[in-house]
Amino acid sequence: MAPGKFGVVALVGRPNAGKSTLLNRMLGQKVSITSPKPQTTRNRIVGILNDERGQIAFLDTPGIHKPLHKLNVRMMDTVRASLSEADVIALIVDAAEPFGRGDQYVLDTMKQTEGAKRFAILNKADKLKKIKLLPIIERTAATELFEEIVPISATTGDGVDHLVDLFFASLPEGEARYSTEDYTTQPERFFAAEIVREKLLKYTGDELPYTTAVAVDRWEEDEAKNLIKIYATIFVERDSQKPIIIGKGGDMAKRIGTEARHELEATLGTKVFLDLHVGVHERWREDERFLGELDWPLKGECPNVTPSVASNRCGWVVRSSCRPPTPVPRYARDDIRSLALQGPVELTEKAFVLPPAFVHADVKIQKHLGA
Repeated sequence: MAPGKFGVVALVGRPNAGKSTLLNRMLGQKVSITSPKPQTTRNRIVGILNDERGQIAFLDTPGIHKPLHKLNVRMMDTVRASLSEADVIALIVDAAEPFGRGDQYVLDTMKQTEGAKRFAILNKADKLKKIKLLPIIERTAATELFEEIVPISATTGDGVDHLVDLFFASLPEGEARYSTEDYTTQPERFFAAEIVREKLLKYTGDELPYTTAVAVDRWEEDEAKNLIKIYATIFVERDSQKPIIIGKGGDMAKRIGTEARHELEATLGTKVFLDLHVGVHERWREDERFLGELDWPLKGECPNVTPSVASNRCGWVVRSSCRPPTPVPRYARDDIRSLALQGPVELTEKAFVLPPAFVHADVKIQKHLGA
């Protein structure tokens, strides 16, 4: 039997070029949220494609842009890290948009990459007539940066199968590094937060395109009832933004929660109880600690303590080296912080401790909403 192939393909490009839509199309599964709003993807999302030819690990990255906040700086650090890991760098271009300064900035970024093969993927080609697409292909070829230039439509699927064929043809032989049954490395709690944020963008994106964040605070599974209970907080930067999310009589929050719950039930294959809160954290996009706490489910660790178990679930017992096992009460933010600061601690499952997103003195829970 011929050996299979394995490689890493980084999907990069300007905001709103269609990277996440393309990833979902190639996998046949939704692993990355989408929105017409730029900068929807804030973290690196790993999607895993398995077939008889081998395995590809796709890295869906934030859109390349000049950062204005610490959040954006972290996003661009994620892009650079992905570029350094990739066997193939796939630059996704919105072919329906005119070439501008942002596109030149992306090309300059591509010039700094070394070692990886580079593809230019001209997305949204279905919106253009061939006579308008040919000059874009010629301009892209003139850069002499890319081994392949491939017009596609991530929305309709045109050209995507051919693109996947080219990816496999360009990858080295190697054993799969992920389980062939997996299609993403995302923890379920992170995915749940992203689904809520997607619905937020859908219904409040015009008013609050960049100022919201979502953290899952608790995750409880009841196997007997085939039920998952998810408790999440939507963070905004000002009190005046809360009514936009809550809506008249709570109708907007209910709409967001209900739609997110239905999608989670379809994805997780179980009943879901989704409980939403609205909280205020001023200038959260500049708060390094808070941003790290939002990321921790992707890293398999809690940023404030040293875990002995990298769990995707929400139940933890904090064990300190200087005292017996200590179950920490719900919402005991200051207790968790002081315990973590006393020295090395380890986390084991079986009891509930408030996750790190709440371990922040400036976070104020303003409103409880059942969805």
